[in-house]
Formats: sequence, structure tokens, C-alpha cells
Amino acid sequence: MTVTLADVAARARVSPATVSRVLNGNYPVAASTRERVLRAVDDLDYVLNGPASSLAAATSDLVGILVNDIADPFFGIMAGAAQTQIGGPGDGSGRAGGEKLAVICNTGGSPERELTYLTLLQRQRAAAVVLTGGAVEDPAHQAAMSAKLTKLADAGTRIVFCGRPPLPEGDALVAALAFDNRGGGRRLAEHLISLGHRRIGYVAGPPERTTTRHRLEGHRDALRAAGLDATPGEAGAGRGSDDQDRLTVHGPYDRRSGYEATLELLRRAPDVTAIVAANDTVALGACAAVRDQGMRIPQDISVAGFDDLPFSVDAVPALTTVRLPLFEAGARAGRLAMGKENPPPGGIATIAAELMIRGSTAAPRG
Repeated sequence: MTVTLADVAARARVSPATVSRVLNGNYPVAASTRERVLRAVDDLDYVLNGPASSLAAATSDLVGILVNDIADPFFGIMAGAAQTQIGGPGDGSGRAGGEKLAVICNTGGSPERELTYLTLLQRQRAAAVVLTGGAVEDPAHQAAMSAKLTKLADAGTRIVFCGRPPLPEGDALVAALAFDNRGGGRRLAEHLISLGHRRIGYVAGPPERTTTRHRLEGHRDALRAAGLDATPGEAGAGRGSDDQDRLTVHGPYDRRSGYEATLELLRRAPDVTAIVAANDTVALGACAAVRDQGMRIPQDISVAGFDDLPFSVDAVPALTTVRLPLFEAGARAGRLAMGKENPPPGGIATIAAELMIRGSTAAPRG
């Protein structure tokens, strides 16, 4: 049942006129009253201008693109690529020839902020929403996301995931474009193993993120297949998990985390001959830490990243990494959001990752 302005007024214990003033922002309202009205709006999930069913079902010329950090090239590249498809001429059905206004919503990695932006986009009757990057693996947040996206879809909003797996309840999706993070992590570890590395440290991202888990799972799958998941001297003793945990340090997806986590890894296991970083930005921090410890790359220790961000080839030495087609994925997400491209079969597509072997990895010394 559609929530009306009167419902919000009753919940907030104010007049409908007061609710209208708060939402329109065109008349002074006491701070306590405003807070009460906005709380009622959130509690009832009220959509601005939604009393008339014809209007509530209509969509605007707005498309929201949710990113964790627009300053991170991983998100900036995908968002920019999506915008090239969203902002261009469409099918002539819109007021300006089919173009849409793309709005970047920077969540800062906050699950609460992610939900807030979706609520705001719902109130604006967004034509589409593109969600980029890994998701938070928290059942309560996933349930809230599923409910929110379902309401958006029911109102006519297209929902596209880009570089992100679908939610357990993903019926509201137009499409999910998921990167093969497991496969990329596995191939990167296999490359290091083929060079002769046996003690490989891993600087992982935040443990609650899907991207972190999938890349780390691929890494450990390769170690397991090579028989390297047991503690040295304890092959077959079932203690591999403990040792791999010791060789793994979690942190944010930023350079500082790569630096500090690498120092911690070298303290825990000074015999490591290679370090895999959660992404290329983290790898830069890892490289700096290695050099500050008086070691050379790759002569003394190899370092590898993930994503193949533009700067990775210009690092010294150039960074071995896993290439994700970020621009291509973002552009495809934009086309899906605009209805310019048909969704993949089943609504889900896995995008391959490509190993890029460069100078930062080599066979271990001795």
C-alpha cells in the first residue's frame, strides 16, 4: 500500500503542511520537528511526491552510481565509463532526447550510507541505479539491501551491479556483472608458485567484503593444489589454516594499509619470498615497505597486485597484477542501466580476469 503524506504527518504528530514544508525546504521549521518528520519518512519509507500512483510509478531522468570511494581509480574508472553511456543520447523517450543525469554517490564504504543513498534515489524516482564494487557480507545489511532494491525495482528503477556479485535474494536485478576474483587470485598465486615461491604473504582487504573473500579463496585454492597449505615440516598434519592465517594480514584497500601490513608480515614471517596485495594501491604500499627494509624488488622479494590500475605499469619495477576490464564493465553497466543492451542470460555475467606478468615478480634467490 502506498504511503501518503498524511501517513507521515500522523506518524510524526504534525500537520501535512508541516511535512510538506520539511520535505520542500521552503519554510523554517523547528529542528526537533524537522528531525521527527524525517524519522517518520524513513520509518515509513515514504517516497516524495508519491501519493498519486501514476506519478509514483514514473521515473525521472536521474541515474545513481554508488561507489565506495570516487578517489580510488577502481571505482572512478567504472563510474566514468558508466557515465559515458548514461549521459549520451538515448532512444528519444526522455525530455532531452533520452539523456540521463548521472549522479555519483560516494558511500565511503559505509553500509548505512549505501542504504541512505538508495532511499534518496527512491524518493527522486531514479530511472536506474548502478552499484559498483564488493558488497558487505552481513545478513542484516543484505536483507535491508534486498528490500530496498525490490522497492526501487517495483517503482520502475533498473538495478545493475557492476563488479559485484548479486545478493542472495536478487530478483530485483536487471543484471549483475561480477568479476572473476577467485580465478584471478588463483592464477596469480599459480604464477608465483611456478617461479618457485613457497612462502607467500598476503595483504588482504577488509574481511567483510565479498571481493576480499573471493580473491583470498582463489589464492588459497592454488596453495592447496600445490600442497603449500601446511605448516613447514608439518605436511599433511592439518595445520595449514593456521599458517595461512599467519601469512595473511587484513586492512583497508589503501596504500597505508599495504605499507603497515607488509611490515607486519615481514615481522611474522621473515622467510616470505613473495607478497600478494589485495589491489594495486595496496601493492604500492607493500613495495615501499619492502624498500624501507633494505630489500630489492624482485631480487629479494616479489610483489604482486590486483586490478591493473593505470599506474601499475609505470611502477618501478612494473607491477605484476591481475587485469580487470574496469572501463568495459562500467560501460556495459551504463548500457544496461539505460536499456541499451539486453541483460545476460539469467541476469548474471562473470567477467574474466587476465594475469599481467611484469617485472615485480621473479624466481626467489637461492
